[in-house]
Amino acid sequence: MARHRRRTPPHIVRNRIVAACIALAVIATVWVAYGAFRGSGRPGPIVAASSAAASSSASSSGSANPSSSGAPAFNVYENTGAQDLSEAVKSAKPLVYVPNTLGNTVQVIDPTTYQIIDRFGTGREPHHVVPGWDLKTLYVNDTQGNDLIPIDPTTGKPGAKIPVEDPYNLYWTPDGRFGLVMAERFHRIDVVDPVKFTIDHSLPVPCNGVNHADYDKDLTFFVASCEFSGHLLVIDKYATKILKVIDLNGHATDGATPPQEAYHSGKPQAGLDQGASAMPQDVRLIPNGRYFLAADMLRNGVWVIDAATTEFVKFIQTGKGAHSVYPSRDAKRLFVANRDEGTVSVLDAETLEILGKWTIPDGGSPDMGGVNADGSELWLSGRYHAEVYVFDTATGALKHRIKTDAGAHGLVVWPQPGRFSLGHTGNIR
Repeated sequence: MARHRRRTPPHIVRNRIVAACIALAVIATVWVAYGAFRGSGRPGPIVAASSAAASSSASSSGSANPSSSGAPAFNVYENTGAQDLSEAVKSAKPLVYVPNTLGNTVQVIDPTTYQIIDRFGTGREPHHVVPGWDLKTLYVNDTQGNDLIPIDPTTGKPGAKIPVEDPYNLYWTPDGRFGLVMAERFHRIDVVDPVKFTIDHSLPVPCNGVNHADYDKDLTFFVASCEFSGHLLVIDKYATKILKVIDLNGHATDGATPPQEAYHSGKPQAGLDQGASAMPQDVRLIPNGRYFLAADMLRNGVWVIDAATTEFVKFIQTGKGAHSVYPSRDAKRLFVANRDEGTVSVLDAETLEILGKWTIPDGGSPDMGGVNADGSELWLSGRYHAEVYVFDTATGALKHRIKTDAGAHGLVVWPQPGRFSLGHTGNIR
């Protein structure tokens, strides 16, 4: 007899189909959830730079080490690329403005000839030159002179002084609604009208030496450094309240300068509060927006602060007198100026691994500045050497060393790409 195939009952077939559909649905749900997790932008662990890797990549000749991990998928500075010059700056003369805190002058350098072409006097202790929020005016922070001196970037000439009390540094709210005057010696932040500079309100700060800051990626709050008491402040967008105080003094770090040495240094470190052991300076959000870096001139490196939780993550030793942090134009690297060591450390902007170190021949004191519009040069003032340094960002070589008046400090290279300024010598988004 022929063998007949047994037919599966209909209700069993239906059950098997339903089970298969359920299994497929579960797999699809898990896959979508995994994809969402991968793309959520949650902070991941920082890849620590081993001392061996840092040592092997460091170079006294200044190799920039092209092995950086590349620009982040999310980039805070995506609108500040070499081709992103706005209409507001296209008529500006390409110039570099150098405030000299001891010489009480601003010197103007032609970046094509590297020659000083102009000089004008200020009041007392001009510390920084800051781009206005709309990028149409530059402001000399004439600290002890208690005024701001506007500069017209289309002519390079100064205008009439604007009375402002103790403008050590100047920032702007992200919408341009207010200016934020870092009135350091009065322990407060004055929130001012961005045109008339009349005070809208003031925020007293519970620390000593408030001076540098940067906003988070969503522009909802900023982190400010208190240089002489070793604190960072987390402050709301319009500086109406302090959200958190981060005490850096309790964290142990390698390679720190003893406070007793600071007290007898004859430099700004001598103003350190008794009991403090940290001295945070420039604050900068890294390109992927996950962490704030705060350079520390006493701990000799940078603090890494989680931007989502504002908690301390780790410390990276870069060099003695770490003072300022600037991103490269392509957002792949970060340049940390080590003022008391005469070097610049180069970090991978994504992993924060140390890629190399540039050394100024015969020593120097690299301070504040920034990269030029196309990203090919890093300009930094030489605070204690009365000079300006120009580095080739591709090789790290020192291209030029330009003599200035005494106390060269917060220089600005202009014009800069971007949509608006958050302040300082070019915190531009």
